Amino acid sequence: MIERSLEVEGHGGAVTLTVAEAGHGGRPLLLVHGFTGAKEDFTEWLDVLAELGWHVVAPDQRGHGASSHPAEEAAYSLDAYATDLLALLDALEWERTTVLGHSMGGMVVQMAVLRAPVRFEALVLMNTSHRSLRVDPGLVELGVAIARAEGMAAVMAAQDAVAEADPLTSGARERALASREGYREFGERKMLASSPAMYAAMLPALTGATDDRDRLPHLEAVDMPTLVLVGDEDEPFLGPSHRMAAVIPGAELVVIPGAGHSPQFENPADWWAALNEFLTRL
Repeated sequence: MIERSLEVEGHGGAVTLTVAEAGHGGRPLLLVHGFTGAKEDFTEWLDVLAELGWHVVAPDQRGHGASSHPAEEAAYSLDAYATDLLALLDALEWERTTVLGHSMGGMVVQMAVLRAPVRFEALVLMNTSHRSLRVDPGLVELGVAIARAEGMAAVMAAQDAVAEADPLTSGARERALASREGYREFGERKMLASSPAMYAAMLPALTGATDDRDRLPHLEAVDMPTLVLVGDEDEPFLGPSHRMAAVIPGAELVVIPGAGHSPQFENPADWWAALNEFLTRL
């Protein structure tokens, strides 16, 4: 596995996206992380996928990790991320790719696939939704205010104080925190590497305050092999996953037991089995 930075002509001009990749020359496979995530959500699997013949790339999306952090909140939206994704394919010189999108990354991937379906060979939607989540608007407003005024360390402290209200909390996540050495610190590093402007822009977008579009009717037009993955303890995303699998022609739904919002960490064996079986069939 290597890391490198690519300049892409994204939304509003050029941005630099840092990527981790392995298997150069193999079949293209793009792995797209979620809100306040990072390329490291997938890096432990890159060499394994490369050995199976994939040229696999996991980028830090704008405002995350080591990629560009535009200072203006207007630089961040699902549309901007979809533009970045398609520009990244150009920078990689990939005509078509198989793509996996996790959570917010899955929403971005849906928009890119609907915008330019010829660029995609197959689709994996992982713990994601066809529309925004329903979250207490007061908590959203508080999170935005803290991000703007105090930054991501303060956001993280506030989240700890209201952890019981976090829709992504699950028994699977708590088990992973207890059993995976360094897992809590891993999450903290990703959060602290996220842009406050990105957080302030995307938290309202992902919870319906500024973007309440529903992609479900449009997903009926998706014409490619599709796998929908979701953890059986990821309550906010179970319903959307079932609905997406029902409307995408020929889509396969796999509900991963003993997993929440990040099944690649919470039940990696079953997550990998489902993903590898799908990729092998392509």
